[in-house]
Amino acid sequence: MTEELPEIRASDAEREQTAEVLRDALAEGRLGMDEFQERLDGAYEARTHGQLVKLVRDLPSPQGEEGRDTSLVLPGSAPAAPAGKRRWTERIGGTGTSRWGIGLLGGFSRKGGWTVPRNFTSVTVMGGGQIDLRNARFEDRVVVIRCFALWGGVQVVVPEGIEVEVRGVGIMGGFDSSANSHGEPGAPRVIVTGLAVMGGVATEQKPAPGERGRDREQDRDRGRDLGWERDRGVEREADRKSLE
Repeated sequence: MTEELPEIRASDAEREQTAEVLRDALAEGRLGMDEFQERLDGAYEARTHGQLVKLVRDLPSPQGEEGRDTSLVLPGSAPAAPAGKRRWTERIGGTGTSRWGIGLLGGFSRKGGWTVPRNFTSVTVMGGGQIDLRNARFEDRVVVIRCFALWGGVQVVVPEGIEVEVRGVGIMGGFDSSANSHGEPGAPRVIVTGLAVMGGVATEQKPAPGERGRDREQDRDRGRDLGWERDRGVEREADRKSLE
C-alpha cells in the first residue's frame, strides 16, 4: 500500500497573492461583497496550497484566461509585480483605525498615516469634514466612504493614481464626480457614496504633501546639471578655438 504524500503547506506570500486575486475579482464585479469576504477569510486561514487553489479556481488569471491554472500560486511561480503595483500593494492591509467621522455644528478631520477601513461613514450637520487619504493605508483593496451631509460639506482627498468612483446623490446639494478615474494597476479602489441635502461632497485628487516640492527640487537639480554641462561645453569650445 502506497503512502499518500502530504499536501504542500501554504506560505504567507501565497496567501497574500490569493487575496490580491480576490480583490481584483471584487473590483471587476466577479464577486459580491459577501462572497469576497468569505473567500478572503478562507485565504488567510488556509493551511495548504490546495485550499488556496479552490478559492480562485473559477476566476481569470492575471493574463485574462478563464480557468485559473493551479501553478499560479505555487511557491516562487508568481511573476514580479510592476513597481507601481508593488508600491500600492505595500499600502494595502492592516486594521482600520477609524470608522466614523461626525461634524455636528463643527468639523472633523482624518489625515496623515491612518488606515482607511473597508467602510467609513461620515455625518456632517451644519458642519464640515475632511477625509485625506494621501498618506493613508487601506484595510482592503476596495474601500467605501459614505458621506451624509445636511447643510454641511465633506472634502475627500485621494492620492494621484488611485481608482475613484463617486456614486452619491445630491438634493439641493451636490456630489462632485470630477475625480472619477480608473487608476493605476494594483491601486486601491475608493467608492464615495451617500447623500447631500443642501450641502456638498467634493472628491479631488492631489499629490501627497511634499511630492511636488520634491519634484520641483529634482527639476532644479537637473536644470543646474544641464546648465553646468552647457557652460563646460562652451568653455571647451573656446579653449579649442584659442589653440587653433
